[in-house]
Amino acid sequence: MEVCLVEQQGKQDVITVQLKRLICHLESMRIAEYMELLERPGKLILINFIAGIARGLGIAIGASVFFAMVLNLLHQLILLNIPGIGNFVADIIHIVEMKNGKF
Repeated sequence: MEVCLVEQQGKQDVITVQLKRLICHLESMRIAEYMELLERPGKLILINFIAGIARGLGIAIGASVFFAMVLNLLHQLILLNIPGIGNFVADIIHIVEMKNGKF
């Protein structure tokens, strides 16, 4: 009978250790904060709206900088006056500038 009690105590210790591990894991994942956020849908919508605006602005600014650098590189290629490439790049820059209204 004492052997059964020792085995039960050992199983409870294992369960307790696993339960403590689970609690620590859930706390590290910040599940409680997530659940609080889900209970307040207005705050969730506001946070996602602000995040969407930030992503959109980041993409727009990043794309603008990238394409400005590409156009600058193409302009530098024109100045090098490499046969064949220079005329092709000049045509591309002319098309882009016409679309932007610089001509």
